[in-house]
Amino acid sequence: MKKRLFTPGPTPVPEQVMLRMAQPMIHHRNPEFMEILTRVHEDLKYLFQTKQPVLVLTCSGTGGVEATMVSMFSPGDKVIAVNGGKFGERWVDMARKYTGNCVELKVEWGTSIQPDDIIAALKQHPDAKGVYFTHSETSTGTATDVRAMAKAIREHSDALICVDGITAVGAHELRFDEWGIDVCVTGSQKGLMMPPGLALVALSERAIKAIETAKLPSYYLSLKKALKSYKDNDTPFTPAVSLIIGLDESLQMIKAEGIENVWKRHQRLSAACRTGCEALGMRLFSNSPSFAVTPVWLPEGVEWKAFNKVLKLENGITVAAGQDAYAGKIFRISHLGFYDELDMLAVIGALEMTLKKINHPFEVGSGVSAVMKAFLEESVAV
Repeated sequence: MKKRLFTPGPTPVPEQVMLRMAQPMIHHRNPEFMEILTRVHEDLKYLFQTKQPVLVLTCSGTGGVEATMVSMFSPGDKVIAVNGGKFGERWVDMARKYTGNCVELKVEWGTSIQPDDIIAALKQHPDAKGVYFTHSETSTGTATDVRAMAKAIREHSDALICVDGITAVGAHELRFDEWGIDVCVTGSQKGLMMPPGLALVALSERAIKAIETAKLPSYYLSLKKALKSYKDNDTPFTPAVSLIIGLDESLQMIKAEGIENVWKRHQRLSAACRTGCEALGMRLFSNSPSFAVTPVWLPEGVEWKAFNKVLKLENGITVAAGQDAYAGKIFRISHLGFYDELDMLAVIGALEMTLKKINHPFEVGSGVSAVMKAFLEESVAV
């Protein structure tokens, strides 16, 4: 049985990326590796649409966010953090631990923070030094309008605009410089089509100035150290050499497709996935859908363990479960990274076979037909 991964991290890794990573090991302080890292640094600017530095850290996306907090702020600095899901909750906890002064903006899971919400918070807390929010909340499949949020923050505050782009970069439009973002973090195992292990951190001039004066202790996750090495296309500590070589390959693939085409592909695949799920009578979870992952309510009377057992063991499909209060109530289908139209037909077809096996009533073929129709109508329109 061919196994197919539809989780929002790790995501499928292309064969050419795996082959690059399987090449003989090279040393990270020699010219051969530094040439690769120099190219990666430049291509990451294209990915983030920036002229600013994008640092490569050997850690997860969470480590990347933690690096920004310990590197840009001082004890007592007020940080506003939006909590709209499992990962927004994480940034709230992190800010509380490091600065000891976090204002939590809580929104219902499946809904997105709005500019008016952040403006009201900034008026109430004019001394805020930073605002953290999530572009694509992985736990809820919910997208936030980063452009509108950045504009609202910039017009009402000097706070640093800090974006968790971990499942958004490479899936959603992101223009770091044009939109006035100060910090954006992503992870290798998401839209970059890589195994886990790298965090990529884009920094504005304002963020770099904040790093120069920040007083929170840091060592391995020090962005000050990372920036110093970056100037020489080097790293302060031993990097994940094979992963960076793989990243070089994945960035070449993204450049060949074109970043705007990558964004459009994710939008197209996510729309078709949602259409297929609804055609099977399933309800969507989010009112502001992400292009990276689609969360779906389990049909009434369908038990998660039985559903997932058939989907995984008999059809080879791995999807992500719901989290916290939604565990056993929703499941999440990824279309983030190395996916195309036929992948969407495969996952919706597998859902049909699974629902049929567990005797859930629906019209056979309705989901696959809806996905096919969505793609064919779009191709005719183009």
